[in-house]
Amino acid sequence: MRKMFAPAGVLVAIVASVAAMATVAVSGQSPAQSTVTFTKDVAPILQRSCQSCHRPGELAPMSLMTYDDVRPWARAIKQKISDHQMPPWFLDPNIGIQKFKNDPSLSDAEVALISKWVDSGAPMGNMADMPKPRQFDDDTKWHIGTPDLIVTSPPHKVPAEAPDWWGQYYVPSGLTEDRYIMAIESKPGKRAVTHHLLTYAVDPNDMDTSNAADDSALAGGEFLNEYAVGKNGDVFPEGTGRLLKAGSVIKFDFHYHAVGEEQTDQSQVAFKFYPKGYVPKHVVYSRQLAGPQEPLDIPPGAAMVRSDGYTRMNLPGVLTAFQTHMHTRGVKQCLELIYPDNKTEMINCSNFDFAWHIVHVYGDDVQPIYPAGTVLHVISWHDNSPASKGNPDPRNWVGSGNRTVDEMGFAWISWYDVSQEEYQAMFDARKKAQQRTTSSTQQGQNQ
Repeated sequence: MRKMFAPAGVLVAIVASVAAMATVAVSGQSPAQSTVTFTKDVAPILQRSCQSCHRPGELAPMSLMTYDDVRPWARAIKQKISDHQMPPWFLDPNIGIQKFKNDPSLSDAEVALISKWVDSGAPMGNMADMPKPRQFDDDTKWHIGTPDLIVTSPPHKVPAEAPDWWGQYYVPSGLTEDRYIMAIESKPGKRAVTHHLLTYAVDPNDMDTSNAADDSALAGGEFLNEYAVGKNGDVFPEGTGRLLKAGSVIKFDFHYHAVGEEQTDQSQVAFKFYPKGYVPKHVVYSRQLAGPQEPLDIPPGAAMVRSDGYTRMNLPGVLTAFQTHMHTRGVKQCLELIYPDNKTEMINCSNFDFAWHIVHVYGDDVQPIYPAGTVLHVISWHDNSPASKGNPDPRNWVGSGNRTVDEMGFAWISWYDVSQEEYQAMFDARKKAQQRTTSSTQQGQNQ
């Protein structure tokens, strides 16, 4: 029937768009006070959206914890937030779904507030207005909370100067009974030398110690989690999980690169489990999907070279998160759904910065749903021109490959499958919600 193949994500985007417009309408109000101060107005914004990275011991180049920390950088902060380079959240705000669980971006009103503060001389204000300092876990703690199980890789020495290294280490999990994972996080010991870390659950009888490349066709085992800059772990949606079988061996799949100083890395993967005996309703998957249909062919000096990749989803399902993946010449990627009736919907577009591998986690009520036979279409753009930020050498031709100087163009997609009946129930609920929102909007306009 026609309605079984309707582009369900359209309903999500409409509801999300209406909600976003309402949010902007409220947050866009001008601040009542005439003087904007650090203690009362700016510090709370920095605490929420900036200090996770901009504090001692983290990767950001300066601390933004106190007024004395912030004041010398005031004009640079204004420029970065006005250009939407910071906080790192590169989604196009005019395309597709805009409601995410982990969105740190500033509203237009917040950008205007900080800009006004800078333009007025960046006054400190009254210390009595200063919010309590934000408390952070020590770097040895985990973003997913206290783990039930931690598995540690052997130490690996990365020389000061050396070619990139790809390889695997196998470590017994020590798990004595099957458990479903509710949250998982991988953490390198030395982030500077760890390009990325993938973890897999492997049957002891199926271990492959040949140090194969870590693409999905060769890696083997059941994928668990990825670490890359900007990723803090996966917390699965309620009622979903991933099975870790008793006796599993954890495969640590590394890509190391030298940084001019010898360092020894020892990484870990941490698990939080559902209670013993609990079986989630759905199994959530994460895969590298819709890579370029043809090997990348990026000529020297070429700007904005497009590639397209496709993956057919054989069952109805729900998308829970996506992450762009390219290398230093990657600039933008879009995720589109092609429905079985050939209608298309652009779900999201995001700019790309190699320093920030951001997972975009959809809000529960706007997760894209799709019928069986839907095709995920990933569109990637690479820039090999001299103007490309971070381009190692625009004189070189660039193709597909695992080295940092090579290129990729797939998306990490997280999803779970549902039955046809579940999909239809979700579709009908989304349609009713959209109709209620449309009716409410029309009534407001007529008043």
